Amino acid sequence: MASLQTFEELETWKACRAFRIFIAKNVTPKLLNQREYSLADQLKRSSRSTTHNIAEGYGRFHYRDNYKFCSIARGSLNEALDQVICANDDELITTEILTETRQLFDHAAKVLNGYMSYLAKSATKSQ
Repeated sequence: MASLQTFEELETWKACRAFRIFIAKNVTPKLLNQREYSLADQLKRSSRSTTHNIAEGYGRFHYRDNYKFCSIARGSLNEALDQVICANDDELITTEILTETRQLFDHAAKVLNGYMSYLAKSATKSQ
């Protein structure tokens, strides 16, 4: 992996950012319109947690620490998807929005898993 200057250059951060922005623009407003304030807040927090944890892990400068924070980000990514599924189950959002969310989720999860694999291999090599 080429030397990166900032977490903003990480493909996994970019993919989770795209997921977070989609949630903020396409899901959360619909929940707020329906007065689903607690679900909107939970979704906002979990989607934000994905990029926050990737950034924090990157700043640790150790493969194992970085991996741990990416694992938390992956959990938050799954939590956010579950919240969107709940919103769809409760007929607060359309199936089309759920489908778009799943596509962004799948891409973000794939890239995040690849980055975590890289971190795990690098941690083993550095021992």
